Amino acid sequence: MNSIIIYGSRYGSTKRYAERLAEITGLKAVFFKDVKSVAGYDRVVYLGALCAGGIMGLKKTVCCLSASQELFVATVGLADPTDAENVNHIRGCLKKQVPASHYDESKIFHLRGAIDYTRLSLKHRIMMKLLYSKVTKIPEAERNAEVRALIATYGKQVDFVNLDTLEPIAQILK
Repeated sequence: MNSIIIYGSRYGSTKRYAERLAEITGLKAVFFKDVKSVAGYDRVVYLGALCAGGIMGLKKTVCCLSASQELFVATVGLADPTDAENVNHIRGCLKKQVPASHYDESKIFHLRGAIDYTRLSLKHRIMMKLLYSKVTKIPEAERNAEVRALIATYGKQVDFVNLDTLEPIAQILK
């Protein structure tokens, strides 16, 4: 199969995953803004950073897919992908960006990312501060895992990237 890895990364975690997956599989990894067309590929593997309820660059990529093209999606974010509530939330976001015809047939994976508040743009620091202020007002008993993780990591540098979690994706692609 003729396949390509496309990624949307703002601060580097997703790029790290995409580059490692490219090394493992021998496929080319390309930043989504540098992709002119996906028409020549049977399979599109999209790795995207979770950002404000969406997956960076995914909508631009999937809008051009034909019904015959296979789609793999791997989201990358701070939320723990072993927590069912987190996964349900992420998949809800995915459903808003991927046409139903492809969503139902897609292979979907979730990977953990990283954050370094010192590297965030002013806009993102403000967004995170507002979000942090909002979630700290939620009573402790009502906080879900994602909220607790945001509070615990706010203002810090944390790196949950685990390149070994690419193995299930690589196995399917080989």
